[in-house]
Amino acid sequence: MTPGDSALDRDRMVYARALLRTPVARESAWPALAAAAAAALAALALAAAMITAPPVTTTHVVQRDL
Repeated sequence: MTPGDSALDRDRMVYARALLRTPVARESAWPALAAAAAAALAALALAAAMITAPPVTTTHVVQRDL
């Protein structure tokens, strides 16, 4: 018997095999997106702290009178 003479519908068999296959586990992008957002917020907070901090001034402990 040739495959063309089969009593089974080929499209239905392909559909049934597709249903029986184990589903592929997909990785979620949310953890990576959350980590990137946290890093961006930390960088912005550090930049804001650097801009708003008062300038560092140094004075000599002993100033000589010349």
